[in-house]
Amino acid sequence: MSTSTSGTRQMRSSFKSIDEKLCLGSHLSVSGGPWKAVEEAIELDIRALQIFTKNASRWVQKPIDPVSVDRFHDAISNWGPHPLLSHDSYLINLASPKEELFEKSIAAFSDELERAELLGIDFLVMHPGAHVGSGVDSGIDRIAKGMLRSFEQVPHTKTRVLLENTAGGGSTMGRSFDELRDLLDAIDTPERTGTCLDTCHMFAAGYELRTEEGYDETMRQLDDTLGANRVFALHLNDSKGDLGSHLDRHMHIGEGLIGNSGFESVMQDPRFSGIPKILETPKVEDMDRKNLDLLKKLSEQK
Repeated sequence: MSTSTSGTRQMRSSFKSIDEKLCLGSHLSVSGGPWKAVEEAIELDIRALQIFTKNASRWVQKPIDPVSVDRFHDAISNWGPHPLLSHDSYLINLASPKEELFEKSIAAFSDELERAELLGIDFLVMHPGAHVGSGVDSGIDRIAKGMLRSFEQVPHTKTRVLLENTAGGGSTMGRSFDELRDLLDAIDTPERTGTCLDTCHMFAAGYELRTEEGYDETMRQLDDTLGANRVFALHLNDSKGDLGSHLDRHMHIGEGLIGNSGFESVMQDPRFSGIPKILETPKVEDMDRKNLDLLKKLSEQK
């Protein structure tokens, strides 16, 4: 396996140099145009942003027009040099043993990658997929082959692909640090890959975050297997499901079963200083602002 930890550390530290230790953000709507999300990011005064570059429930969508690209870049210039993330379509399954779906997923993922590169997105977060009975080893092999074919089709300019951990329901891949490590090793393109850890998914998959002892053990496992240097982003979501429930249901910070103590540990963990921390909590009333304010407070508590 080839390694590129120095390149990984350089990419992670590039955002820290902006002196934005918390790097808090949210997934925002692009309704009306992708620049609309940037305008909302400015209004919320956040330092990281995640968007969809296409409808997440459709296989095919028309290309982003040049005017939209220019308006997006202009908005980014007004906002500042903060981390930009996009999330791929929920339909994509690179782990599928069905050839038709596999090929369709490669085409759709390549399109996601092209869109991200066009917009100058730093990180494209993707769900690894589900092996639907073919087995973990087969799923890893399929994901690696599909990812490498997409990389061959789309030249690398800026965007790094982040495999997101899952809550472990059904046959979903990436439910453990070990599986994420094995996936990255199989893809073996460290300059173009990394991971995004979702707190709700971690907890639902069986990783304790609520107690100091439990959190320390979870981070020890992370350090010993995947390695914190391969984590380029976090999704901060509380969990409706209990520890090990495999239930992927996001809740507002402090209102789920992880609770404030777990997020206090995350926010004060030097492993994650300076990397984007994105809310994916329900969009109701002014909850984004309230969640962000709470996370800031938790980062300061002793």
